[in-house]
Amino acid sequence: MTKAGIILAAGQGTRMKSQLPKVLHQVAGLPLLGHVIAALRGAGVDRIVVVTSPSGEDVRAYAKSLGADSVVQDRQLGTGHAARAAETLLAGFDGTLVIANGDMPLVTPHVIQECLKASGRTGLSMLAFQAADPAQYGRVLLTSDGFLNRIVEFKDASAPEQAVTLCNAGCYAADAGKFFRWAAALKNENAQKEFYLTDVPTIARTDGVKCAIALADEASVLGVNSRAELALAEAKFQGRKRASLLADGVTMTAPETVFFSHDTVVEADVEIEPFVMFGAGVTVKSGARIRAFSHLEGADVSSGAIIGPYARLRPGARIGENAHIGNFVEVKNAEIGKGAKANHLTYLGDAKVGAGANIGAGTITCNYDGFTKALTEIGEGAFIGSDTALVAPVKVGAGAITAAGSVITNDVAPDALAIARGVQTEKPGWAKAFRAQKQEISKGKK
Repeated sequence: MTKAGIILAAGQGTRMKSQLPKVLHQVAGLPLLGHVIAALRGAGVDRIVVVTSPSGEDVRAYAKSLGADSVVQDRQLGTGHAARAAETLLAGFDGTLVIANGDMPLVTPHVIQECLKASGRTGLSMLAFQAADPAQYGRVLLTSDGFLNRIVEFKDASAPEQAVTLCNAGCYAADAGKFFRWAAALKNENAQKEFYLTDVPTIARTDGVKCAIALADEASVLGVNSRAELALAEAKFQGRKRASLLADGVTMTAPETVFFSHDTVVEADVEIEPFVMFGAGVTVKSGARIRAFSHLEGADVSSGAIIGPYARLRPGARIGENAHIGNFVEVKNAEIGKGAKANHLTYLGDAKVGAGANIGAGTITCNYDGFTKALTEIGEGAFIGSDTALVAPVKVGAGAITAAGSVITNDVAPDALAIARGVQTEKPGWAKAFRAQKQEISKGKK
């Protein structure tokens, strides 16, 4: 069955109090809109149209970057009007259509699939959820046979209706041709003079089509309209991710202190200590250990590796099996070979470090001259002495040693010792004379 999706993303998001469009604010490192697009893709939706406001250039550009089309809703005339804006782009489409809001970062492919499956029963479905605190949500009232009877807004509901906890999630699925015909019949006979999707089931009923109900958990359909709700969505995402990883065999001694990106991959038997932050694009293989207060982004960590504490892995860091990246070590766009060690106070950028190499404290790969970045290559089993500056491009051969305090500007042959530091000179008694001189000067000023 061919499927298409319409994502409503034209809202102004004024409660966010931000110059950034609401749907581009992030949860777990991914814009809200990106989460919704990913859920639709995961549910098998082939084509996606994002409805934007006239000023939503950034939203349209982001949608395009994810392979989605976009269309402009020229005036803010309600959700029904917004959905109709996609009709031209979907002309001739005769499959199933799903309409979702662009501000639901916790929606999952499963939830979208359930909505699509329910539409197969009658040709129209709506997502609903049981609210722990229904508050101002629209109440979903059912018929005796479990189909939608009507949606009642809180302010219009009677006391028994307000006691209903089944609420409208604002997501629909329907036969595309029928949906656009129903949407065209919407009226704006309300105080706001807007066209509402919630009226579609009533119009469909005149065609003899009942609206089936698909149930979602409340978190999955959480909408974000303010910074507080953005923080709540982040917290719920992190709780969901932590629970999933714990169930899959990842050890976290204080999971509430560990934060993941939307795309973090952590295999079973990884140990993560407290206060670790994962940015986008991180994969950690089984048996690795991520120690406390480390930050990882765009990095691959192999089995048996130990990262941290207080380590930073930046994009392009590739840490080999059983390698050690210790406290206050930063790795960027560098490949660290099997069993290599950089245990403290080191920067390795644009580098290749061979298996078993040892990088002493205070080592720096000087990779940037203000215009270009150059490569440092350190051979297998090399020993880089403490406080060595490796001025790229430069190669240190396998088994070579650099003396502590050296500034290495030329290639070092395998198994050689490279010493590149000033000759130490000594002036006997100079320090004592210096102190006496300063003391005399100090007395004269009194």
